[in-house]
Amino acid sequence: MGFARENVMQKQYTALVLAAALSLLAGCGNDTAKEPPPPVVRTMSVDAAAGASTADYSGTVRARYETKLAFQVGGQVLSRNVSMGAHVHAGDVLMVINARDVQQQVNATSAGVASARAQLDLARANRARYEELYAAQAVSAAMLDQYRTNENAAEAAYRQALAQNAQSSNALSYTNLIAGADGVISGILAEEGQVVAAGQTVMTLTQDGEREIEIAVPESRLAEVSLGMPAAVSLWANQAALTGTVREIAPIADPAGGTYTVRIALADAPADLPLGMTARVRLGTQAEVGAVLPLSAIYQTGDEAQVYIVEDGVVHLCPATVTAFRERDVVVTGLPQNAVVVTAGVHRLHDGEKVRTK
Repeated sequence: MGFARENVMQKQYTALVLAAALSLLAGCGNDTAKEPPPPVVRTMSVDAAAGASTADYSGTVRARYETKLAFQVGGQVLSRNVSMGAHVHAGDVLMVINARDVQQQVNATSAGVASARAQLDLARANRARYEELYAAQAVSAAMLDQYRTNENAAEAAYRQALAQNAQSSNALSYTNLIAGADGVISGILAEEGQVVAAGQTVMTLTQDGEREIEIAVPESRLAEVSLGMPAAVSLWANQAALTGTVREIAPIADPAGGTYTVRIALADAPADLPLGMTARVRLGTQAEVGAVLPLSAIYQTGDEAQVYIVEDGVVHLCPATVTAFRERDVVVTGLPQNAVVVTAGVHRLHDGEKVRTK
């Protein structure tokens, strides 16, 4: 009886072992291999990459040539024929001063010419007469030399009178202020009835043609500016983008503001670009337009540059145009606004792969 009970217990134990083994085998069959987690990537936003450390300058549109106009003779202004902002052509009479005093001077020099001519005719007649007397041995050679000298002096006085008369005649034409080139009247400093002196500025003529941007650079940043440096210009009014180069740097600071005036020549400005328009200027490396990314963000395939952009946890290749290479980074364009770009490990990724951002 004891043997039978032991046999039953052994069978129960064996059944339990078999059940445990079957359960273990069943569990092993349902256990699937765990997938590795998505890789962690380092990213940056395109907005954050856009070179925030650059300094902008505010400037105004100016003409390459601005002429200060003045009369070459003094007098009272009789008429002003143009207004501020008027477009004029070369040869137009802009302003007229009273020519009465100048005309009197012309009359005086004309009379001087007539007098000098009469003296010359007399000297020539005397010289001819004394040459005949000398030939007849009626006078000495010294006497003849004296009358020849008188003729030469009279001829010199006549030429002097002609020159004075020409000068006064020119002064008469100077009573009209003439435009020397096509342009716009950008300043008027004299009005009718005002007495002006010779050389006093009465108008400013801004000539048609080349346009420039004038900016003021503080002395702390003057060392960063050099002649020929490239510049990117954008107009505030219409957001037009222009390119140019630094043409002129003032050697002396403005005593009022302590800044140095810098002129930027525009290469592609329209001829009718309005004067005085406000512009924003970026100089040198600041002129490189685009997003600044580290070199490690570029995925190069042949001649095509691409970057990985993260969207909803998945990376996608996006073509990019490299506009400038720097020492440790590049400037690219063509990326979507607010794009999140992978900046490291791009050669270990593939398009459509899930990632985690750091």
